[in-house]
Amino acid sequence: MWSDNETTEDLLGFKVHADLISEVINDAELLPITMGVFGDWGSGKSSILKILSDQLRQEKDGTFVLYFNGWLFEGYDDAKAALLESIIKEFEENKRFGPEIKQKAKKLINSVNWMRILGLGFKNIALPVAEAYLTGGVSILPFLAGKLSKIESSDIVKKLKGDEAEDFLKSLVKDVPEEDPSMLVREFRENFKELIEESKISKLVIIIDDLDRCQPDRIIENLEAIKLFLNVDNTAFIIGADPRIVRDAISHRFKVRDVEQGTGNRIVNDYLEKLIQVPYNLPKLSDSEVETYISLLICKRELTKEVFQKVLKAFYVFRETDRYSVFGLTNIKDEIGVDDYENLSKSLGSLPALSSIITQSLYGNPRQIKRFLNTFILRNRLAKVANISGFDESVLAKLMILEYTELPLFLKLYEWQSTKDGRPDQILELEAKCSESSENDFREFLTNNDYSNWNKDKVIKWFKVEPTLSEIDLRDYFWISRDNISSTIAGASLIPPIIKSTYNKLNQEGLPTKAAKAIIQKDVKLLNESELNQFLEFAATMAQRNQESTISYKLFQFMIEEGISGSEESYKYLLNLVDLEKIPPAVGVDLRGLKDNPVLGNFLNELFSKSKSKAAKAFNK
Repeated sequence: MWSDNETTEDLLGFKVHADLISEVINDAELLPITMGVFGDWGSGKSSILKILSDQLRQEKDGTFVLYFNGWLFEGYDDAKAALLESIIKEFEENKRFGPEIKQKAKKLINSVNWMRILGLGFKNIALPVAEAYLTGGVSILPFLAGKLSKIESSDIVKKLKGDEAEDFLKSLVKDVPEEDPSMLVREFRENFKELIEESKISKLVIIIDDLDRCQPDRIIENLEAIKLFLNVDNTAFIIGADPRIVRDAISHRFKVRDVEQGTGNRIVNDYLEKLIQVPYNLPKLSDSEVETYISLLICKRELTKEVFQKVLKAFYVFRETDRYSVFGLTNIKDEIGVDDYENLSKSLGSLPALSSIITQSLYGNPRQIKRFLNTFILRNRLAKVANISGFDESVLAKLMILEYTELPLFLKLYEWQSTKDGRPDQILELEAKCSESSENDFREFLTNNDYSNWNKDKVIKWFKVEPTLSEIDLRDYFWISRDNISSTIAGASLIPPIIKSTYNKLNQEGLPTKAAKAIIQKDVKLLNESELNQFLEFAATMAQRNQESTISYKLFQFMIEEGISGSEESYKYLLNLVDLEKIPPAVGVDLRGLKDNPVLGNFLNELFSKSKSKAAKAFNK
């Protein structure tokens, strides 16, 4: 098994990205700079940022590196202030700085607290109440403490609740700044600039990861804090995020409709360009990189730590001269013993042969590849524990590719094999036709023989990869995959933020039809194929948990009407799982409109023909 945490152990050859970013921020003429390390969920952003952080900390030029997870500021009332305070506290608490720097940092933290108070309306609420207290109103102390209680762990609130509350109130009234907030910002920037200069560091590098896990308002607050307060001489900010989430946050902030990047909304584009000066988009892994990654992951699992380090060192040397070829078993052979080599050969099995399909299906996403392999290993172990004789892990790998990337087809194959003793006639027919026909003839056969859903590039590639399945009893393989007959791999694992965000927008009670369809047009249709599959699986899983909620079914109705690929099969999958008695009657009424649907029509008529549920009565009325 492999952990899903970010790491500085570079199995992807990603050090080259960290080196490039390091070279940019080491150019003093480019500072101050804000770089965005952009990539999809699970693309390796965090690992690159960790490698970068380690590299910069080893430099002897006086660079001061701070690493933050944007998610840490999610629960605060004011993310701007939380970020500012966290950065300044590093100056106050770090042993490399003397008393004068620590004192200057402490004053800056006080400035942050004042800005937080003013942000809560101190002049309009707290100050008049404080003045009233000083003229005799004792009861306002709890009121004032309550008004300012949103400032987490604030000394201000503690003092208002303590024995010296009266003296503290007097000091508040006396010391309240006269400047407007813009003056406070300007003063803060000047003091922050002086703090960096007097601390004798050559540059301050602040790395903020996982910004895309925050709520839209928090994302913008963090980015604005960097631009407004911290973007001074000798600073570099490196932001790791999914650019689609950031664009969505900007759309949310300005209440504008964003469209696909490069075609549209200038407000979103201009604002993003103002906040992020240099965007750096991570490329997806190629076929050879995926095969290398899989090989190294399995080496890490199978070999001792000492032997694996030898393999890893050989990989780094190999990558210096060849960035395009596969680093696989042939390259590893000279670094390990005979026994280790034989074990690796067995463990790798057919996975390298499947790497091109894994790349295409999982979009070269390291996290999804790792999750796929973890599930593969678990099921392999289950087969051994269950003493399944004649078990072939290459068959398991091939079936899991279909399961993970084309769940409706995987479920269809499950239906076929369950009625034919594990050896369905359909697979025999399809594999025979695939082997004896040209690709164009095979596509034509699929289209003309009720197999049109199988007419996809990656599915045709899948048919051509060994082993063939027509002579295999598939029942045992589906038995160990039964966790995914009632749920899904994607549903059981963490869901990418872009999928959660899109689902949450759609899953609103009372959402007008027009608004729902606009969201589908804008957000759902912009998901890549892998994300769309995960979105449909996630929506089906959530609907299964909320079987009595009309909106769960309405969502699929909208997607079918908008022609979202796979939505009909996913809706069919959902209706197979839910309790018909719990389906609201209104859903039965909506389903009438699908009686002639080529995918759902016959299925719905059969599903509701014998049921006495209220939904069935509404459907058959």
